[in-house]
Amino acid sequence: MGIKTALPTAELGLYSLVLSGALAYAGRGLLEASQDGTHRKAFRESVRPGWEYIGRKMDVADFEWVMWFTSFRNVIIFALSGHVLFAKLCTMVAPQLRSWMYAVYGALAVMGTMGPWYLLLLLGHCVGLYVASLLGQPWLCLGLGLASLASFKMDPLISWQSGFVTGTFDLQEVLFHGGSSFTVLRCTSFALESCAHPDRHYSLADLLKYNFYLPFFFFGPIMTFDRFHAQVSQVEPVRREGELWHIRAQAGLSVVAIMAVDIFFHFFYILTIPSDLKFANRLPDSALAGLAYSNLVYDWVKAAVLFGVVNTVACLDHLDPPQPPKCITALYVFAETHFDRGINDWLCKYVYDHIGGEHSAVIPELAATVATFAITTLWLGPCDIVYLWSFLNCFGLNFELWVQKLAEWGPLARIEASLSVQMSRRVRALFGAMNFWAIIMYNLVSLNSLEFTQLVARRLLLTGFPQTTLVILFVTYCGVQLVKERERNLALEEEQKQDKEKPE
Repeated sequence: MGIKTALPTAELGLYSLVLSGALAYAGRGLLEASQDGTHRKAFRESVRPGWEYIGRKMDVADFEWVMWFTSFRNVIIFALSGHVLFAKLCTMVAPQLRSWMYAVYGALAVMGTMGPWYLLLLLGHCVGLYVASLLGQPWLCLGLGLASLASFKMDPLISWQSGFVTGTFDLQEVLFHGGSSFTVLRCTSFALESCAHPDRHYSLADLLKYNFYLPFFFFGPIMTFDRFHAQVSQVEPVRREGELWHIRAQAGLSVVAIMAVDIFFHFFYILTIPSDLKFANRLPDSALAGLAYSNLVYDWVKAAVLFGVVNTVACLDHLDPPQPPKCITALYVFAETHFDRGINDWLCKYVYDHIGGEHSAVIPELAATVATFAITTLWLGPCDIVYLWSFLNCFGLNFELWVQKLAEWGPLARIEASLSVQMSRRVRALFGAMNFWAIIMYNLVSLNSLEFTQLVARRLLLTGFPQTTLVILFVTYCGVQLVKERERNLALEEEQKQDKEKPE
């Protein structure tokens, strides 16, 4: 209720003004903190020379981002450019063989990057899950898949298997875990789809074509096997009208996002400041709240850039890959909180929806979320901080359903029915604002540190109560209302589009 309800234009204008002013004020505090802290030891270790001609240093605390766009940048561009070139030639000369070209090129790239023994290790896991799929038992395929995933996440098997990688380079550990873990999920998807559709007779060659598609191999996203196989098997794929323009726009947005992050890191040291808790504790409440929010926004941008680049290549190959994650700014429900839409689709299809059904009953939903986050914990690598993150987000997802059931309870439902639709939207947006900060706190645990999360919670909820707490809650409420308005407009546009497409 309330999404299709319009609010007065003046009210929405006030929300925009409040939100813009609050973000500018918090940004100013972060900029001043970034400038004032450069003499501190924590800053000297992770803030390195950047734009020397204007005297700006750069926050290099994120090892992965720095490696991707410095020493590893040329390798990524070379590998993906080669893939695009050979894919285009194959599509022009022998389109029926393009899936084989993807597999051969991907396998050669993996072998050249990680060594032949690593390639053989992954082939062993592929063959094992292929053999399991021949037995036609979904529980066996899922169990073996989770056991294979555990072997890449837990000692002593992880140490033994990492020995198959030859040579040493900066991103070796990242590529090892990425390629291995994504391989297991892809093989498990293949096995489960084989069990679900025994009449289709998928072969080991189909699995290898699926697994060694290079753009998705190391960093994802995951496409379930049924979707990938259907799309890559088209002998003469045809582009939709305007698709090439969309691909160019996506590539351009990825470049703009990379440049924006580079500029941002030269002025705002959002990754370095949390590492110095004494300094962070001296920040104004507004700047501290902005710092917590910025950490999640950056992680979303990082995921959006990564998936945007590989998705652009996949679209050139006539695939329809999973979209980048929804921006954290537009999230106020746990059900839409995920930083990898591909893994989210995989978990929903094979675990969450399978157990939870319509997600309207409390007990099945609890079982579904517990099973889903148990597998997610295994995917991320079991440790104390991951256990805490999984518990908090599992609780948040179930708590939303409990509150929804409570709102449907007779007395509360009658109270809401007595309100106008606009007031109902305002009340629900208030709960959405509180949920927004729960999402930030619960995910800040894993994206930054437990100590920093405790600092933010203590400052915003205890020492800053009631003034800081209420101000931040009101600013967030304004943001939620603007997000709801955007969702309302999109829903209306979709309805109008569907009405036009209906035959008269």
